[in-house]
Amino acid sequence: MRRAVITGMGAVTPLGIGVEEFWQRLTAGERGLRPLTLFDPTGLRNDLVGEVSGWRFDPVEFGLSHEPDRATQFLLHASREALRAADQEGPDTVEATRGAILSSNFGGAEAWEEFAHSLREPPVEAEMLTEFDFAAAAHYLGQVVSLSGPVMTLSVACASGSAAIGIAADLVRSGAAESMLAGGHDCLAPSHLAGLSVLHTITSEDIRPFSKNRSGTLFGEGAAMVLVEELEHARARGAEPLAEVLGSWQNNNAFHITAPDEGGAGMARCLTRALEEAGLPPSEVDYINAHGTGTEHHDPAETEAIKAVLGSHAHEIGVSSIKGAIGHLMGAAGAIEVVATVLALRDGMLPPTMNLDEPDPACDLDYVPDVSRRQDITYAVSISAGIGGSNAVVVLGQVPSEAGAA
Repeated sequence: MRRAVITGMGAVTPLGIGVEEFWQRLTAGERGLRPLTLFDPTGLRNDLVGEVSGWRFDPVEFGLSHEPDRATQFLLHASREALRAADQEGPDTVEATRGAILSSNFGGAEAWEEFAHSLREPPVEAEMLTEFDFAAAAHYLGQVVSLSGPVMTLSVACASGSAAIGIAADLVRSGAAESMLAGGHDCLAPSHLAGLSVLHTITSEDIRPFSKNRSGTLFGEGAAMVLVEELEHARARGAEPLAEVLGSWQNNNAFHITAPDEGGAGMARCLTRALEEAGLPPSEVDYINAHGTGTEHHDPAETEAIKAVLGSHAHEIGVSSIKGAIGHLMGAAGAIEVVATVLALRDGMLPPTMNLDEPDPACDLDYVPDVSRRQDITYAVSISAGIGGSNAVVVLGQVPSEAGAA
């Protein structure tokens, strides 16, 4: 039976550019939220965001003739890091078909807004029209990376990054590709921050996942990409798998566009199906990286979903949200949370839930408050959810050594 493993990862985050800087600062208890500088925040509910600082992008380094939008820049950088980490940056072959599953909520928003402004002063440049395309990032990636397998872009709100990685693993297991780049990308832009302000999804003060005094979330930008590869293909070329994608699932609550359903029932179904696909009893889960947005209704619903599936075992494990440290990275959120979960498995380290300063009786699990924790982890789960009722779950596990696997 074909098995899907992660052999490389890349990240651009508010806590640093590159996987290792992100992880070191996250586990050290740092926060990457700061006042917005990219554009005028007047009219927004909050100017506190997870902005990528010190960003520089040279299109020549990527073989491009001009500079793509900011979100695509993040994507290309994270993809290159993932391939380099997996020692797979070179040309692909027919025998080792590589594809990509990308995801975004607002990818290209910067270009959309420029396009809208250009309509006021015609004529519109033909080059700008090519940027006004949700799939533009995939076109750029195809120029930079050899992709001879399936390539697609999906958007299921904030569950997108996790869903992309799950689909990539399915394609690898099915034999449609030997390896797949997968993950998400988004950037901060006035249009969607304005909409999220109107919805009051954005807090007026600070993000506090699972805390009784929570009042909403804060958003950030970045990208996270992983290389999902068939296990024997990876071993044949001497690659060291970081983790195995044991199972995944994606569904919808079919309940409300912004509110979770009663008791997180849809998320519980998604978690149950992902564990069933993985062949993993709930009692074997060692850690859960939660969606944990800090919104009034989501956090208790997610808590209830976890308890519904894991039973009493839910109180015996760590459950943390990294959004208190970096904000909600939108289409990249699920992907960076999968990256954090893989690193937790690798290092035996639970990342903390930052800013949890007031216990809530409705959120009564061990959320690893404020300080990271050493713990051996064999199996871990990453949970994502999104506006529109979308849920996505990825189940990850340690990969036994080749000798042990026999």
